[in-house]
Amino acid sequence: MQNQRKTQIKAIAQKLIRANGYHATGMRDVAKALGIEAPSLYNHIESKHAILEETCFELADKFITALAEVNDIYFNAEEKLRTAIYNHINILTENLDAAYVFIHEWKNLTEPKQQEFMLLRDEYEAGFREIISTGISEGVFKESDKKFAALTILSSLNWIIEWYKPSGSMSPKEIAAKLSDFILSGLTKEKVYT
Repeated sequence: MQNQRKTQIKAIAQKLIRANGYHATGMRDVAKALGIEAPSLYNHIESKHAILEETCFELADKFITALAEVNDIYFNAEEKLRTAIYNHINILTENLDAAYVFIHEWKNLTEPKQQEFMLLRDEYEAGFREIISTGISEGVFKESDKKFAALTILSSLNWIIEWYKPSGSMSPKEIAAKLSDFILSGLTKEKVYT
């Protein structure tokens, strides 16, 4: 029951932060949305900042775990990239409110947590650079600036939280396939026939 209530509080807080921004959302707003007194929130969660921290680090862990699994499995770079893109989109679309908080509000983390979070972001980006390096080594991807390519891919993927709707015409799987095709068209070397 305690965990269920905490999950409910976090979900409402994430929704309000997405709608109003981190600074404009207070614990009183969360309590009001839940129909309870603000002091009773603190039996379940210590602060708004704790909600931000938990949201950011829980999602970072999901992203890093999913990408590590992709890079541990031995298959070619194109399959790795398609799978990494699919996993990323799946994690984002599972909970759009949490994803919004993760992508837009992490700068409100305080030290040392902000620094820890940035290291996790760097680790995740490095996983994408590793896939791109693999593709270049395999002779499948063009020689390119790996950091720039990884950041471009991640920006494209993260942008979907601004427009994706669960009731929309495309499923996360279809979006992942289209984005993969588009991204790979820019990375893949043209085949030379002799």
